[in-house]
Formats: sequence, C-alpha cells, structure tokens
Amino acid sequence: MSYERLKPELTTAKEQVEELKRIVPEAFADGKINWQTLKEALGEHLEDEGAEAEHFGLFWPGKREARRMAATPSKGTLVPVPGEGIDEETTRNIFVEGENLEVLKLLQKSYAGRIKMIYIDPPYNTGNDFVYEDDFREPLEEYLRRTGQVDEESKPWTTNTRADGRFHSKWLSMIYPRLRIARNLLRDDGLIFCSIDDGEGANLRVVMNEIFGEENFLQQIVWKNKYGPGAQTRGFGNLHEYILCYSKTPIESISAHLSEDEMKAYKNKDAKFAVRGGFVTQPLATKSKDDRPNLVYPIVWKEKEVWPDKQWIWSKDRMMQALENDELVIREENGRFSVRFKQYLKDENGQIRKAKPLSLMLGPFNQDGTAEIRKLFGKDVFDFPKPAELIKFFFSMVVNDRDDKDGIYLDFVAGSGTSAQALMELNKEDQGNRTFICVQMAENCETDSIAYKEGFRTIAEIATERIRRVSKEIKKEIKAQSGLFKDKHLDLGFKIFRLSKSNHKIWQDYDGTNLSELEAKLDLFETPLVDGWKPENLLTEILLLEGFPLDSKIEKPRDHKKNTVHHVSSEFCEHRLLLCLDKKIEQETIQHLKFEENDVFVCLDSALTDQDKMRLADVCKLKTI
Repeated sequence: MSYERLKPELTTAKEQVEELKRIVPEAFADGKINWQTLKEALGEHLEDEGAEAEHFGLFWPGKREARRMAATPSKGTLVPVPGEGIDEETTRNIFVEGENLEVLKLLQKSYAGRIKMIYIDPPYNTGNDFVYEDDFREPLEEYLRRTGQVDEESKPWTTNTRADGRFHSKWLSMIYPRLRIARNLLRDDGLIFCSIDDGEGANLRVVMNEIFGEENFLQQIVWKNKYGPGAQTRGFGNLHEYILCYSKTPIESISAHLSEDEMKAYKNKDAKFAVRGGFVTQPLATKSKDDRPNLVYPIVWKEKEVWPDKQWIWSKDRMMQALENDELVIREENGRFSVRFKQYLKDENGQIRKAKPLSLMLGPFNQDGTAEIRKLFGKDVFDFPKPAELIKFFFSMVVNDRDDKDGIYLDFVAGSGTSAQALMELNKEDQGNRTFICVQMAENCETDSIAYKEGFRTIAEIATERIRRVSKEIKKEIKAQSGLFKDKHLDLGFKIFRLSKSNHKIWQDYDGTNLSELEAKLDLFETPLVDGWKPENLLTEILLLEGFPLDSKIEKPRDHKKNTVHHVSSEFCEHRLLLCLDKKIEQETIQHLKFEENDVFVCLDSALTDQDKMRLADVCKLKTI
C-alpha cells in the first residue's frame, strides 16, 4: 500500500463530504456532488432560492475565501526542537512555535474531538495591535518569509489600522478559519473561552454563533479587569472586557470551584463540621414560583405547625429527611417563622462543593497579570498579559458533573504563556493530570522594547522561558512541601515543536506545453522526499499524518540490531505504528518484526524488495514512502 494516501489531502472537509455521501448517496455521481439531486433530497429543509440573498448572518468581503482557508490543507509539518524543553522524554505538554492556522490544520487528524477546553486571547483589533494578514494562496510560505526562515526577504509583521477600508473584514477573515478548526478539535463536551472587548465583541459573537451554533452559546461573561478608570479618562471609564463561552454540543450542566472568599462564607459550624465543614443557610420558602399544591404543607416544630407564606421549594419527603438529619434552621420572631436549610461546604465524602459560575466576574485584574510577569522576569517583558488566575478559573470548570481533572487544554494564541502557567499551577493545587498545547507565532519583539533589551527576539521565546521559570518555581514549592506529590507524578515539563516545510515534495501544477520542462519536473519527483530530510523530522510528520498525537510513546526495541525501528503507541489509537526510515531494511529485521492486529508499518519504498513488500502486506498495513 502506497504512503501517498497519507498526504495532507485527507482533510476534515473531505471527511465531511464522505459523511454527506453516506447520508445522501444518491446526490453523488462519478465522485462529484449533483446539486440538483441534493436539493431535492433536502426538500423542505432548503430555504427558498428567491430569499437566498436575504437570509440572516454576518457577511464581509473575504468571508468565502476565509471559509475555504479553513479547509485548505497545510503544506507544512512540525519539527521537534530537542534540548529547549524540560523533561522531554516523559512530558505530555506541547509548545508549538508557528503560525497558528497552519498549526491547527496539522493538529486536526491527531487531535480532532480530543481537546477538553480551549482558551484564546486573540488580537482585539484596536488599530494598533498585530493582525496577521493571511496569504490565502501560500500561507506557509508567507509565514516562513515573515519569520526569515526562507531565503527571500522577510516581511514585517503588520497592524490593521482603522484607516484601512476593510478594517473589520480583515479581522473577521483572520479569526473565522481558526475558530472553524478549533471546533473540530473540541470533544463533544468541550468548551471554548474567547476574550474580546467592545471593538469586535458583537461581530465575534455572531461568528461564533454561526460556527458553534446559537444553541451552544453558554455565556458572555463580563469581566471587570481594572480597579478603576485611568487618570486620563475623559468619557466613560471602561473597566471591563468579555469572555465568550461556547460548548461544542449542548451540555447538561457547568459548575466552577469556589473562590477563597466564597469558602470563607461557610463559617457556621455544627456536629458535621469534621466531615462537611462549615455551612451557610438558604431560604426554603418561595413566593416567586408557579403554584404547586404539593409543596404546600406544614412542618411540625416544637409542637407548632409552620406553614409557608406561599409554598416550599422542597417536597415533603425531602423536607422531613432534612429535619430529621438536623439540616434545617428554624427561627420564630413575633409569631412569624423563618425556615432555612444548611448548605455545607463539603458533601458527605468530604469533597468541596461547586458553584454556578456567574456572568459577572470582579477580577482578577490586569495588574495581577503584570505582577506575575514582573515576579518571573524581574521586568515587564510582556504588555497586558492575562492573569493566570483568570484562565485557571476556566480550566477548573466542571462540565456535566465530570470532575476528572485531566484532558488536553489548548491555547493557540499563547502570547506570554499564561495558559501554560495556569494549568501547571492548577495541577499542583488539585493534583490533576491535565496537559497543555500552546501555539505562538514567532512574532518579533520591537527593538526598543524591554523584552528585546533583555535578550528576547520573539514572543515565542518569552513564552517558552516563562514556562521554564514557572516549572522551576513549582518544583521548588513541591520540594519545600515534602510529600505533596509523594505518590503521584506532576508533569512540569514540555516539548517544543516548530512549524516548517513538509519533508514531502509538493507538486506544483504545470500549465506549459514544453515537454522537456514537464519531464524535468517529473524527474524531480523520482524520490518523494526533499533533499536533506532528517529522520526525526519525518518521524514527527508521519505521526501527525497517521493520527498519532505529539506526546505518543516512542520506543526503539533492542532486538532490531541492524535497523532502527520505532514503535509508536498512544492511548488515543487502538493500533501501533512501526516506522523504519533506514535506506535498507535487513532480512533479520523483517523476521523479528512482530505485528498485532491493525498495526501499521511505514518505511521507505526503496528499502524493501517487492518480495518483502508482499510478505509484510500479509501481516500488517504496509505503507511506503
């Protein structure tokens, strides 16, 4: 079986077409969609064609191209950068330096439907901030030119000024394809949080409604992020931003951990304090709900009947059980009764209760984010970082009562690396096993900035150094608190990957008529790999193409003495991947290869004889390059 089928042409868009073909097979002929048949099959679900130009939605110049961009496969790959991370052999945390749209495309096959939560803090389009203007024809080449990774003259990062006639359109075309792919990456119960301000807040909400569905809108959180208006404020003092929260599919419930101030409110004590902690009281009578006759009944207290003014909120059975368990607080004053129930800090198993997250958040504040940077670096090497406590709050949320403290958390606009710090600190606090993927472009630091003077040339360098320093600080804290993680490993490492060109030659269509030129072009593809390819880089590319995540377990068994054979496995994949990228595979190696059902073996096509290919194809899924 040829390895050609693994190339990036297998995209989510193609998979969607295959699903459509499965549902409406009659709408396909010769591998193409027959639109008239498809319309007939959809019937009443189609909008009247006469109203096509008037249906509801957000439209802007470039939207069609932005939609295509989400489905256009990347021509790049990710290459490992060994030696710059921490605990690289054991960690599952990933940092990727690269243009985030290209990186998201490369992650699709390995991480589709596997990300638990996403947080991003994209450019707000203020007129001064960075906006990457995508080159829709050659996005990878454009990125490599801008970062000086190709020989052509590098281009500067740009700003989207308000004087531009397509000020909002450019921003929307930037954010749209990234959010489309982000949705593909989320688990069915996954959440995405996106920070924004008033500049693009309304447009972003309409775009996210389109991509995620209005039914999956959870909240537009108003976050008070400043203590007060600045001294130079002449109009309204702007003290807030927004965080839009969506789920991938409708969820049943969402809850959050109590803050320290909220826990302090549980100060009342009774005989259950040792197990359940303190309690607060909540009223049991209500006047606001619809009439429910079954909720109108008396409670007998000190030989007196206590009736609600209108009705109780609990059934009689539940009320009697609470009364018997001493979980009610009843008081009488001037002949009137107050009946309240005890709400404990902890449940019967000693687990601290959760709370409903609120649509209004008072802090943490921008100053807290700046203080975190200053504490780690000694100077303000990054402007306006989000505070780690903000992201930690989102990452700690519990969906559908599943408080599992694990999963993959993604930030593809990583900035200074706040999300990585938040996740590491959260794992330390609750002994969780969450892992992160952070993506940040190699955006240049201004030459007159504090960061540049401190030796940082790109924002990605600041982020990776921040993760190193946070890891070091947490390790110090754990060492000082001996026994904190005595029986459990805390992952404080990370691997670094960098966006680069594919190891496979990319075919460019030839429109000329010169036969000699065409033959010369074909001769270049006699071997499918680029000159100077490196095995470790090709290994990573094959992992992604085969759907194996970047933190897969890679082993090199010693019984393959004459060849290097990598055995790759992952909890997300039911089969193993075996790779040998040597120029020739010896007979002894072939004899020692042991395959399990559905295992895939990848090697160079020239490394095997035709006879060996036939033998291996009988015992595994053979794919050659």
